[in-house]
Amino acid sequence: MRIGIIGGGFTGLTAAYRLSKLGHSVTIFEKEKTPGGLALGFKEKEWEWTLEAHYHHWFANDQNVLDLAKEISYDVLIKRPKTSVFVDGKTYQLDDPVRVLTFPKLPLLDRFRMAATLGFLKFNPFWQILEGTRAANFLPITMGEKAYSMLWQPQLENKFGAYAPDISLAWFWARIKKRTEKLVYPKAGFLSFANALVKKIEENGGKVLFNTEVVKLKSEGKVSIKYLYSSSEALLNREVNNETMEQLSNFDKVLVTTPSFFFINIAPQLPDVYKKKLLMLKGIGAINLILRLKKPFFSDNTYWLSICNKKSPIMAIVEHTNFMDKKYYNNEHIVYVGNYFPHNHPYMKMPAEELLKIYTPYLKKINPNFQASLIKTHIFKAPFAQPIIPINYSKIIPPLETPLAHVYLANIQQVYPWDRGTNYAVELGEKVAKLITDK
Repeated sequence: MRIGIIGGGFTGLTAAYRLSKLGHSVTIFEKEKTPGGLALGFKEKEWEWTLEAHYHHWFANDQNVLDLAKEISYDVLIKRPKTSVFVDGKTYQLDDPVRVLTFPKLPLLDRFRMAATLGFLKFNPFWQILEGTRAANFLPITMGEKAYSMLWQPQLENKFGAYAPDISLAWFWARIKKRTEKLVYPKAGFLSFANALVKKIEENGGKVLFNTEVVKLKSEGKVSIKYLYSSSEALLNREVNNETMEQLSNFDKVLVTTPSFFFINIAPQLPDVYKKKLLMLKGIGAINLILRLKKPFFSDNTYWLSICNKKSPIMAIVEHTNFMDKKYYNNEHIVYVGNYFPHNHPYMKMPAEELLKIYTPYLKKINPNFQASLIKTHIFKAPFAQPIIPINYSKIIPPLETPLAHVYLANIQQVYPWDRGTNYAVELGEKVAKLITDK
């Protein structure tokens, strides 16, 4: 079969790898100049490794992506970094049961209640019984109002904003269920891993077209894809000139792995009822401001710091080089300052310098002198990075098969009950590849 795949993230790459390995003729259309999707990476000339635009790691139980890495002989590194919370102006390590039970900001009874609640979620395999309950209703009752308001409510509200009260307990369960003390990282970065998959796809006879934007999809027996192929500069300006070529290709089947709203934009044939269902699914964007420093940001070697303050414009601070060795980044200390916002939030339009001015008073509470060692900043924004998971999400999740004949949809809104992440993107790619070949 001739199969077209729209989107070169890890769902599209995995599906393409599986399908090309079976002998199908596969073509990936990717708008960006490199693969990876939300795990998009970049590399400074002084660096040995690539770095993600948005912080990424795998858990030690992320079996789908670890199996894929093993299959293509890609090396991974396993480490046990330090995860902490920032509460009332101080940092506390909180990444194992002992730390939970000895957390000094809570009375002993509240610590036991919190540990029991987290333990129940960790070892309970049945997410279905939880999805009809709101996390904001369940957690204060089980772990206690003080533990919830101090630690978990600020994190939920910082992440989901106005959506926080309606987030399903099944989403919170997934975050606790999958968490491991040891974390995993692909050698040389996620972009290097994605490029290794591209190489395997091409070795299998597949094609990966970068700087290629799909503008229309139509299903009439065969599935046609109209796309613009050009330099990244021409695509950015949406110019159709000598550098930009509009082309049309026909396929037996097509897989769309982009966000649902993009699918709606390129496929006018879609029934209105189906479009309305897709538009019911909400999501928020992400901003990551990357600080390149001469000295460490954290004095205690913390990798991940969750900010437990509802008034903070920062959700998490992640010092990547307290996980991966700074020697791979020219001995620079790499720090992500991240948060989630709606796509129309004012921060989503700000340049790095302006956003840093807003963040600086909060960053100085942790490291008053960080600006003295600042080398450079980078800013990355994704308008859709986190699906909103309300109660009973399983009843509204879109199927992989769409109303258009021979057209499939597979994106991060369909990895439920799990949260977004490359492991689940790989799992989804495996699943949809099997569905395509079985039909």
